[in-house]
Amino acid sequence: MASEDTFRTFLAIDPPEAVRQEIGRIQEQLKRTVQGMIRWVRPAGIHLTLKFFGDITGADIARIADAVKPEAATAAPLDMQVKTIGVFPDLNRPRVVWLGMAGDVDRLLALQKVLDRRFMALGFPREDRPFRAHLTLGRIKTSKGLIGLARAVEQGAATEAGSFQARGLILFKSDLKPAGALYTKLAEFPFAG
Repeated sequence: MASEDTFRTFLAIDPPEAVRQEIGRIQEQLKRTVQGMIRWVRPAGIHLTLKFFGDITGADIARIADAVKPEAATAAPLDMQVKTIGVFPDLNRPRVVWLGMAGDVDRLLALQKVLDRRFMALGFPREDRPFRAHLTLGRIKTSKGLIGLARAVEQGAATEAGSFQARGLILFKSDLKPAGALYTKLAEFPFAG
């Protein structure tokens, strides 16, 4: 009996190209001011992830689509602003450098909670951490030798990378390659209006 193919997947909002370009500019500034072992995410690979599923089957993709479609179809587009540099979990143990989101974040959070309940009913476990709307800029391999990050976060409170209207959700497949992840759209779920 042949085993079924699996796909590494996540559900996300895809920022427009103009926002990605501004994110790239912000990353370049950070690369000049922050020293340390940070693996920067390519701007083309930055998404606002609502749910990471990991490796799933084709049948799972269909079940996820059935869960997302009715929720997206009744959700209004979301006005989002990309701003503020931050880190997870905190400056004492930084692991991720990110840009925060403003705008219709409360509506986004409500949608994410509804979807998460639907995914739990399908057998996908809830994240251990609470959902925080953000775009990952880089991952810190070790805080040893990290210089300038606290100052960058302090100065990054006024950072802005633009705004956009999110008009739907996308289920992406992620193929991990030596040069970085390659993302393919598996399904799109437009919002109402």
